[in-house]
Amino acid sequence: MDTISIKRLGFALGSTCGILYLGCVFVMLTVPPPAVVRFFNSIMHGWDVEPIMRWDMPWWEAIVGVLEIFILGWLVGAVIAVLYNVGGRSGRQADA
Repeated sequence: MDTISIKRLGFALGSTCGILYLGCVFVMLTVPPPAVVRFFNSIMHGWDVEPIMRWDMPWWEAIVGVLEIFILGWLVGAVIAVLYNVGGRSGRQADA
């Protein structure tokens, strides 16, 4: 079984999460508020997101949010790669 690069999977997942975050920011900046609430409510399958929506978020908080979500995504990707690699290593030892 091959191993997964921890850095590459972390970067891929972190980048994906960051792009999704930027997509949410774009939707909130360009779409009228009632449509945004309807859109996110449909994604959340019945949860009402209107009480937690912030329409007056400064630009610097959005940048901090992108960095935070990238770091969290990178960490999740790294953990997945480590667990995959550890599981693959123990499987090879059992086969030998």
